Amino acid sequence: MICETAEEFAALLPPAGALIGLDPGTKTIGVAVSDGLRSVASPLETIRRTKFTPNAERILVLAQGRGVAGIVIGLPRNMDGTEGPRAQAARGFARNLGRLAALPLAFWDERLSTVAAERAMIEADTSRAKRAERIDSVAASYILQGMLDRLRYIG
Repeated sequence: MICETAEEFAALLPPAGALIGLDPGTKTIGVAVSDGLRSVASPLETIRRTKFTPNAERILVLAQGRGVAGIVIGLPRNMDGTEGPRAQAARGFARNLGRLAALPLAFWDERLSTVAAERAMIEADTSRAKRAERIDSVAASYILQGMLDRLRYIG
């Protein structure tokens, strides 16, 4: 099931279990994972976008291997809150993934997550090459951490 709000998502989740966060871009999919108590999100990997099926299979293998209870997908809204073509692509990705995953899925507004991720990596003195390699998974961890913080507030 695809949830539009954190409250809907929280109602479908078991009390504990890791969550996986995704930042689906046009060229890559950033992947992050939380701990089982849903306190901290950590970057996991960046998947090069190819065809949907092999990308989805990789995500589901990661989710299964970590006992994931739900999936959080970044929704790239415009700065004024409207949804453009990128948001519609993320919704399509979620619909397709939802057909394969027996897990609840939720969207999280990802505005400025990549900017925040890049700033953090620059402050950590990460080289330009390493930033390019890891930016999407770090952005996914910002997306996931936003949901984790919201779930804790709902909890």
